[in-house]
Amino acid sequence: MSATHDVFNQAPPLTGYTTADDPALLEALRRDGGAWGEAGVRELGARAGSQEVQDWARTAEAYPPVLRTHDRYGHRVDEVEFHPSWHRLMAAAVESGQHAAPWTEARPGAHLVRAAKFYVWAQAEPGHGCPVSMTYAAVPALRAQPALAAAYEPLLASRTYDYGLRPPLGKQGLIAGMSMTEKQGGSDVRANTTTAVPAGDGTYVITGHKWFTSAPMSDVFLVLAQAPEGLTCFLMPRVLPDGTRNALRLQRLKDKLGNRSNASAEIEYEQAVAWPVGEPGRGVRTIVEMVNMTRLDCVIGSAAGMRAGLRQALHHAAHRKAFGADLIDQPLMRNVLADLAVESEAATALAMRLAAALDRSEAGDAAEAALRRLALAAGKYWVCKRGSAHAAEALECLGGNGYVEESGMPRLYREAPLLSIWEGSGNVAALDVLRALTKEPAALDAYFAEVGEAAGADARLDAAVARLRDLLGELSDPARAQLLARRLAEQLTLVLQGSLLVRHSTPAVADAFCASRLGADWGNAFGTLPPGTDLGPVLDRALLKEAL
Repeated sequence: MSATHDVFNQAPPLTGYTTADDPALLEALRRDGGAWGEAGVRELGARAGSQEVQDWARTAEAYPPVLRTHDRYGHRVDEVEFHPSWHRLMAAAVESGQHAAPWTEARPGAHLVRAAKFYVWAQAEPGHGCPVSMTYAAVPALRAQPALAAAYEPLLASRTYDYGLRPPLGKQGLIAGMSMTEKQGGSDVRANTTTAVPAGDGTYVITGHKWFTSAPMSDVFLVLAQAPEGLTCFLMPRVLPDGTRNALRLQRLKDKLGNRSNASAEIEYEQAVAWPVGEPGRGVRTIVEMVNMTRLDCVIGSAAGMRAGLRQALHHAAHRKAFGADLIDQPLMRNVLADLAVESEAATALAMRLAAALDRSEAGDAAEAALRRLALAAGKYWVCKRGSAHAAEALECLGGNGYVEESGMPRLYREAPLLSIWEGSGNVAALDVLRALTKEPAALDAYFAEVGEAAGADARLDAAVARLRDLLGELSDPARAQLLARRLAEQLTLVLQGSLLVRHSTPAVADAFCASRLGADWGNAFGTLPPGTDLGPVLDRALLKEAL
């Protein structure tokens, strides 16, 4: 081949690194009671950054799941076929305890360690995180029915990934999904029309259509349906105890923007059998804790996506020259990269703080439970929404190289909007902030107590807290409160992120965040940090340090 095809001035493949090479993550583990799990997080992070797992991630999306509704003889089978890479990713996630470990490890920091593992592993391939997250979230909801929990929880918490259609209680491990969304309601699940009729033997017969059920290959599902008493939560297996298939008819798989390695389906229930979970007529109350758990994973997943995009952008800039100099040394690119790094660390700090609040609330700390209630709703709104903008800018750092599939950046870009939509899109999350303020007044006290830990440390943060209090004073009129709900969720999150960074990050990162996000010295796009920002320490903190 002629010399014109010699390849130079291209970044080498980014492989053989660890996704746990992340100061903000490791510092949060040590600070909030998860130091005991650091070795496991590091081990999983090294695996996530390996060439082997990168190949799994690539092929799991390149060969998406396929629906087989019937066998060759015309019998209904309703099976979803996956590439072997999907099963390898799932097995690794389950073996590492991301799906349920905190429910069996009754020790301080269990949810934080699990969150850290989910964070480092999701950077390898986010699609399979959906069933992992739903299995994690199903356990507290299932505990509303102690007899069912006693039978199913040990299998949901098992570290054996046992894929295949068999009666759930005869398997070595289970994966759980949830089935709530319908065509006419979306997030308004009270509009559901699926019906549940008592069968007289403790079970119910479910009839109806679900418009969007993610991970339809799961072993069991938590399903919402209208019982005689009202909307009720049910546990529905794909295979009944006698080995016959339950009447779950997969109509089609969704052709989605992203999350393509994971199947999502429309399901028809034709008198499917299910067991009630929780009090009849109180289905939303029963399943709300599952929703809160998966919302936490939306925040963690968005933070993971930001970190993955930042890493790719930094790697490219460190190995690419333009106009006679390395990209990473050019002032404007340094501003962009540092801005992305600040956004990434703020998201990571908040995600880990929310996981720590979950640990403490599970241990009986009412103030932490109240903080989590408000901060999770606000964080779900803002961090997940920022994920898309961050992915777009990180991709642009690679230029045309980032726009081709081989770079992995398109997959990251397509995935980012999902986490803002899943478990309630922007308006739903913002309105939930208002709901938290109305129904749980202690949440605001807990929030300001947390933010107040940084009082006096940065004048811009103090001023932002004062502005936030003024904004809260404008919420007395319900209609006006709705108009301000997005602004409120944004400001609640930014102030909390600023407080966390001022207390726990390096001075350069905290200063850059407060100057831009809180001090209003910032443009409308990444790369507009104010002149005088100390970019060097910000970039140094974000760069990979550990060679494997």
